[in-house]
Amino acid sequence: MTDPARGQAIRDLGRVSDAPTLPGAHAAGSVSATAELDVADLYGTAAATSAGTPATVGPALDEKLRQAYFWVTNHAIISPHYDLEFEAGPSKTVRLGDAKALLTLPSAQSYSSFVLLPLLTFAVRGRCLLVGGPGRGKTASATMMGILAGYSPRDVRRHTQHGHPQLTVSDLFGTPLPRDLVAAERLADIDVAWRSWLGMRVKIIDEYNRIPTRTQSALLTLLADGYVESFDQIYETGRSAWYLTANDDAGGGTYQVIDALRDRIDVVVAALPFNHRFLPALLTRAEQVIRPEDTVPDSIGFTQEEHDRLSAEVLATPVPYAVLRRIEFFAGQFEYLERAGRQFEYRTKDTAKLAGVDPHLVQGADTGRDQLSDVGTQTLNGLSVRALQSLLTYSKAMAWFRGRDAVDVDDVRAVLPFVLHQKLAADPQSAVLGTDEGAELRTDRISWLREMFDTTCRQLEALDLERDDPVGALLAEFEAGLDGVLADEVRGRMRAVEKALDTLAAQGKVYGHLYDDALTLKYLHQRYLNYLAWLDWHP
Repeated sequence: MTDPARGQAIRDLGRVSDAPTLPGAHAAGSVSATAELDVADLYGTAAATSAGTPATVGPALDEKLRQAYFWVTNHAIISPHYDLEFEAGPSKTVRLGDAKALLTLPSAQSYSSFVLLPLLTFAVRGRCLLVGGPGRGKTASATMMGILAGYSPRDVRRHTQHGHPQLTVSDLFGTPLPRDLVAAERLADIDVAWRSWLGMRVKIIDEYNRIPTRTQSALLTLLADGYVESFDQIYETGRSAWYLTANDDAGGGTYQVIDALRDRIDVVVAALPFNHRFLPALLTRAEQVIRPEDTVPDSIGFTQEEHDRLSAEVLATPVPYAVLRRIEFFAGQFEYLERAGRQFEYRTKDTAKLAGVDPHLVQGADTGRDQLSDVGTQTLNGLSVRALQSLLTYSKAMAWFRGRDAVDVDDVRAVLPFVLHQKLAADPQSAVLGTDEGAELRTDRISWLREMFDTTCRQLEALDLERDDPVGALLAEFEAGLDGVLADEVRGRMRAVEKALDTLAAQGKVYGHLYDDALTLKYLHQRYLNYLAWLDWHP
């Protein structure tokens, strides 16, 4: 006989509220599942049609994903944290404790990073690393994402790959058929029995830092390029949402995680601690023998077609130039290292690292720099193209999830620390982090990264470079095209580029964003020089 209390508990867990999660949000269903996307979509082109045909309008998938978020955070993971804070006006703040820690009561709908970032990864089919001690809910969170993709709890658990020191490439991907190994005259004749988890839209690797180095290298190809090769056979897996777990994000474990594999991770999310005031919910689960993953409502599951359309809608979310300019200015701060090389192009932290020299030591020799205001002095490296692409994609996902028509600075600010968590290496001896006041930022990477972004946004406004951007204007003029531009005008543009370089030189000290500007001006000068040569050849 069924226990009535257990049945009621299951019904309560499986209920999704009919009330809108975000009243007034737009209906995001604007892109068809088959709409063609190109590079322009990443930077904000709204793909409403394909080949001249109006895109199919589907259900409001942003609302559906928000329903999934609230169900997971309130009933499954139980994460009563709102560390992704948004404001719609003044927010009340309270100072607590001897350290006067700031607690903010956000004035707009805010979210738990431990639930939302995995959901955004599901939306964009990215690669998410969940870190935290044992029993913090990392695997449970990843399992929930698999169930939202339409797989049964049993299938998700069965197809979760568990890292261990004996895990081989064959264990992970598949083995050749024995009869072919005996009879085949060439590798192409050998069929491979591929593991069924490879075809899933959600892939979970538990404790990936316990996987042997050789197997990690094979996993890298799958994670980066979406295919596996064995005995001259290739299995293409298609785009997937990846979830990897580890007890820490330092790359340690039974085996050190190879740098290339760590670099392929788009976002790092730390498991937030359980709030013990919610212990009664755990008691109910224990008494009624209920696992939340077995009670996920069908209404918040996504079919493959919905998953495809969801990803397309996210990519179609535009990024206004004002927001892109702030990202440009922030990202440009970190690579420049004035005394790392003689030629201007080689004055970078990467030049020092490739030469086996500590960038901190090179940076310390630059005594004329204001190391408190220059955020570039706080890191040992710059940002890769892959990191910037991830930042743009997750910013789009955050804006789309919040029901916005375009990305704003708050969306970027929310996701940036999680995307760049492993991408920017802090210099613990820097003028900011090396002080007693910087001790909190040395351990709290989220606050450190967000503080650097806030600092650069203030600097951009103080320098008035958003409104008055001479280099941006010259670049826009060039990108408008050269069709019909005559030689005299080209020479005039080259003189304008040279004048802009003289203006930069007159400022004296070069900071990261000026390094980017100087190289952009050199690029424009070369492009115009090449065009003049073409005009001389083809008047």
